[in-house]
Amino acid sequence: MTTGAHRPSKPVFRQPRLSYRPVEILPADRIEAIHEASLRILRDIGIRILSDEARRILREAGAMVDEASMIARLDPGLVMERVALAPERFTLEARNPAKSLKVGGEHLVFTSVAGPAFTADLDRGRRAGTLAEMRDYLRLIQGFDAIHQEGGGPFEALDVPEQVRHLDLQVAQITLMDKNWAPWTLGRVRVRDAVEMAARALGTTRDGLADRVVLAGVINTNSPLMLDVPMAEALIELARHGQAAIVTPFTLAGAMAPVTLTGALALQNAEALAGIVLAQCVRPGVPVGYGAFTTNVDMRTGSPAFGTPEYAQAAQISGQLARRYRIPFRSSGGTASNSCDAQAAYESQMSLWGAVMGGSHMIKHAAGWLNGGLTASFEKLVLDAETLAMMAAYLDPPEAGDDALALDAIATVGHGGHFFGAPHTLERYRTAFYAPLVSDWSNFETWSERGAESATLRANRIWKQRLADYEEPPLDAAIRDAVLDYAARRKREIGAGQDVPDC
Repeated sequence: MTTGAHRPSKPVFRQPRLSYRPVEILPADRIEAIHEASLRILRDIGIRILSDEARRILREAGAMVDEASMIARLDPGLVMERVALAPERFTLEARNPAKSLKVGGEHLVFTSVAGPAFTADLDRGRRAGTLAEMRDYLRLIQGFDAIHQEGGGPFEALDVPEQVRHLDLQVAQITLMDKNWAPWTLGRVRVRDAVEMAARALGTTRDGLADRVVLAGVINTNSPLMLDVPMAEALIELARHGQAAIVTPFTLAGAMAPVTLTGALALQNAEALAGIVLAQCVRPGVPVGYGAFTTNVDMRTGSPAFGTPEYAQAAQISGQLARRYRIPFRSSGGTASNSCDAQAAYESQMSLWGAVMGGSHMIKHAAGWLNGGLTASFEKLVLDAETLAMMAAYLDPPEAGDDALALDAIATVGHGGHFFGAPHTLERYRTAFYAPLVSDWSNFETWSERGAESATLRANRIWKQRLADYEEPPLDAAIRDAVLDYAARRKREIGAGQDVPDC
């Protein structure tokens, strides 16, 4: 509800629902053809798995494994038997229970960008990220209710030694936010550290998380048809501790996949199913996600393209495949633009619409992604947060039974009046999902008084004000100490060469 001064209420953290039927651009028989082609790929060609442990697990489950070539061939019966064990939905717990996330069904999760080496803003341009800047980025993510999950490290803190960088990231994720966060999935050791720290953040132990899903880590295959050691180890470690692996092939049509969209999707589907099977062999019934990151490339340069028609189509067809297996579906936002310009806007919108209307349950990189995933932008984070808030408002269905109330309002206002102050308006001025992200509603200035600022300049002003206004969420002192103590101990162990993360 608003006041006469038209000050919107503070947005509320809330997951949107996809209230509309997902777009299905292929008929059922063509989805089955992609499915059958994927099963033939796994049976006849197989997938090369570089991890000795992963090959052993699959061999013991009934796969045909050739140790010389490290290729595992999976019988269709084995694939479908194991895939059927994966749950259709699960809940991701957050440190603040009000911000825990439902994954699957009608629910959507929008996550922030993760993984770039660089950060950028209007003041200092693109540059290598630092720990201090990464912490500021997390503070901003905490403040935007339209961003539901921190994606797994907004960018690399390149001023911190690589072997211990994940520990500083996880301390920041736990202390600066009360939202769910994603772990680094580069090897067994980093995942184990994430599980240990997530357990401490919730006041429990690693064993205490066995039946509680706190982490959903992205596992990328090396297309075509290979799973490397760090990714395989991370997948096994997540599954072993009851945590979710979001298996996501990065199939670039024309580069690491066939140039035709259905050919690229058959390869994506085969690789995703192989990873899901491995997780279910480790721990039957463990939550997993069907990840899709199929797009095309610029054939002149080999660079990945994002927000293209093919990207949107691939997301929607991938959603059809994920629903066929009854597995939660992950897609992505993205743009290849190098700056917060019109290209970044339309490519991001194309990506987002393709993912949402494809029935995605988790949309990774939905806020902050720039430069083909090489850069996390401060201004883009703000602009994307506004877009996500508007998307959430769009997904919120119209109020049931409102027509009769609207007729009453029309009768009350009468002829030639206005509805600004009508009770019907004031009681329904919804800003739970969307309000423009300005910081001071009591001191409006016109566009010209602001210096005719662009959207990017406005975003620059907003993120700075948001940082100035940031308040760290409450955290029990004992939990904070447990998290910090664990990180400090692990740094000492890694410095002494004990249990060093794989590179």
